[in-house]
Amino acid sequence: MRPRFDYGDAVRVIRNVRNDGTFPGGDRGTLLVRRGSVGYVRDVGTFLQDQIIYSVHFVDDGRVVGCREEELLAADDPWVASRFESREKVAAAQPLGRQGQVLVEPGEVGEVLKVIRDETEQAVSYHVLFPGRNVLQVPESALQPPPAEEAGE
Repeated sequence: MRPRFDYGDAVRVIRNVRNDGTFPGGDRGTLLVRRGSVGYVRDVGTFLQDQIIYSVHFVDDGRVVGCREEELLAADDPWVASRFESREKVAAAQPLGRQGQVLVEPGEVGEVLKVIRDETEQAVSYHVLFPGRNVLQVPESALQPPPAEEAGE
């Protein structure tokens, strides 16, 4: 197991980092660093001997946060910003269907399972699970934030 990044490397976090209870002085679930933010590797370590963990200094946020390798990209790698991220609730902004059959009505709420970034097209789509259905790949333009009561707010 070799680390992909080294001390001083500029890296970009690809999803929001929230306090899991290990960040001092903040409540569990508090947003620490927003996806797309760039920071610098300060230290490299392991967790449970099978996960590489980086201490990353996000200068603009004034925080040093632990990040797993799969949460990071090199800062100069192509990056396409997204409105939503994994495990986030979303609502259909329009009817969603396949082969002329409507599968999801506007306003129905689902959960993002995966964010798919297409650097060549500068586009984002998502694998979304709507209850009682198969996973659908949905373009970002066909989704919207869910109503506040559905989002768990």
